[in-house]
Amino acid sequence: MAKKGITSLRDTVDFLREKGQLLEIDNEVDPIYEISGIQKALENGPAILFHKIKGYPHARAIGNIFSRKERPAQIFGLDTVKDLRVKCMEALAHPLAPKIVKDAPSQEVVITENIHVMEYLPITKYTERDGGRIIGGNNTLLTGKWHGGGTHLSFNRLNFRWPASCSLAIGAGSHLESAAHLLHRGEKIPVTLNIGASPACMMIAGAGFLHPLVPVGADELGFAGRLQGKPVEMVKCVTQDAYALASSEWVLEGYIDTKQKAWESEEAEKLGKEGVAPVFPEWTGYLGKAYRLLLFICTAITHRKDPIFFTPQANSFEGDMVGAAFREACFWEIANRIRPGLVTDVNIIEGVAGWGGNVIYQVHKRRKADEGYQRQILSAAQANAIGLRFAVAVDEDVNIYSTEDILWAIATRVNPKQDLIIGAGGGMGQVLMPMERIEMASGKPQFRFEGGMAFDATVPFDYKWNFERSHHPVDKIDLKKWVSEKDLRRIWAGQSDYAKVMAKMG
Repeated sequence: MAKKGITSLRDTVDFLREKGQLLEIDNEVDPIYEISGIQKALENGPAILFHKIKGYPHARAIGNIFSRKERPAQIFGLDTVKDLRVKCMEALAHPLAPKIVKDAPSQEVVITENIHVMEYLPITKYTERDGGRIIGGNNTLLTGKWHGGGTHLSFNRLNFRWPASCSLAIGAGSHLESAAHLLHRGEKIPVTLNIGASPACMMIAGAGFLHPLVPVGADELGFAGRLQGKPVEMVKCVTQDAYALASSEWVLEGYIDTKQKAWESEEAEKLGKEGVAPVFPEWTGYLGKAYRLLLFICTAITHRKDPIFFTPQANSFEGDMVGAAFREACFWEIANRIRPGLVTDVNIIEGVAGWGGNVIYQVHKRRKADEGYQRQILSAAQANAIGLRFAVAVDEDVNIYSTEDILWAIATRVNPKQDLIIGAGGGMGQVLMPMERIEMASGKPQFRFEGGMAFDATVPFDYKWNFERSHHPVDKIDLKKWVSEKDLRRIWAGQSDYAKVMAKMG
């Protein structure tokens, strides 16, 4: 059960405030550059709630909710990030179906005439190179026949270049792409864009599920319901045959017109070229590029009274971590299906193209017959995660939360002639990766994945005795016997992250 029944952004704000993890800013802040700059400067710290936004006296904004990896676990009353992964695995196996309600906080205010999205929503401009004021924090909800009878949530970047319509970026290989470009091509697809959803729903939207485990037709809201311990509530739209998340702060009702395309930015339109003009900082760490995209037509704006706008940054700790737990759960579940119990933990390193770029497996070989399965698991990760850049398997004596310790294992346990596994190139990858746009930039119409890398950094079972790590007796001494509390705090504050890891391990 979620901690105190956290099923909305409002619940989350109250929880963070109570735990001293919320920074509240009362001075006026400009949505152009200032919100983004403050959040980036204070990354990996508290969530930030902006109470006064220039030009938008009716709204507030919040960001950096997921900027610390342990925070989602705390929100749901769990002790560790590993506990959260296990809970997410349970949710994948036992979804709790959503519930339809008649009245919803997200429809306290309804606007159906003279719609001008930019005038109502305090949309952020992140950098001076952005192709406009981009919405990056909406959760697109697809339901019913449009998703094979199930429910789907995703983050999709939006640019409202026009009062009531915007370009909508759809990831290659995503469920929304299947609906808009394959299964319902040529149709008008009713959807809602939900901003400021519950933390469980935002985690689902950012998960980047592995589709062999979560295919078209899956009940993704059911996963969120099981995680939060209560069904996600949906409400029927005012203007569309679709549903909205009842607890959202804002909802944009409308439809995706799969017959209409428009340039994502003015600069791209002038150039007349795709994949060249910048849009905004993407999760890869590079500036995302503009394309000709399908249009979303907005037919209504609904919102709570005193609504809170969610302002995540794609290239950030929050962008990496918002969906990490469910994505890690998928990687772990695939490993268990190949060799039950061989993998004891999974981690995605934040800041290293984290959302789609890497996965680290912790492996415990119990007997000689386990040897080799770690390679099947690494290959399965490459095959099932579109555009996975690298995967690593390490032994149980390596700290998978320390990048330095993982690099140490690669440096001392990988035989490059046999332990480096190169994934097959030529398949579908991530268009947001510049390496995969090189052919497109040269004038060729397609982009292709050049292949990922996997490192088997585990010790051969028969030679484990020869790889014993040294261990100093840090667990048998009480430093306070020799060093004052004041000096200890000063010394610990000056230690590097890896020094702290090694000091704890001995």
